[in-house]
Amino acid sequence: MSTSITILRISFIFFIVLLSSELKAQKIFEVSNQSQADVKVFVVKYESQADLKVFKVPYESQAKGNEGKWFFTSYAAQADKKVFFVDYESQADLKIVYVKYASQAGWKQKGKLHLLQ
Repeated sequence: MSTSITILRISFIFFIVLLSSELKAQKIFEVSNQSQADVKVFVVKYESQADLKVFKVPYESQAKGNEGKWFFTSYAAQADKKVFFVDYESQADLKIVYVKYASQAGWKQKGKLHLLQ
């Protein structure tokens, strides 16, 4: 009986951790110094070059989940992640491309998903 309760507790904790990481909003603040950034980002021209396709949303409530819908905040304290846009691709942790429609947003390289969690 004790083993089944332990397994149930571990399953519950795993579920909560997984759920919380998936629900994290993507509120982004652009910093002016590279040393202040959580993630260094380079904007590419073509979707085929990107790790993440990003759609800029006009309202914070639209930036749900780690799915490429970014809301840019006015203050660093409001943001989930601080980014610095680098000049060269080789300097970047993450390559993004901006897309025209929200439905196009999403990860192309799931291996980089952890950068925004």
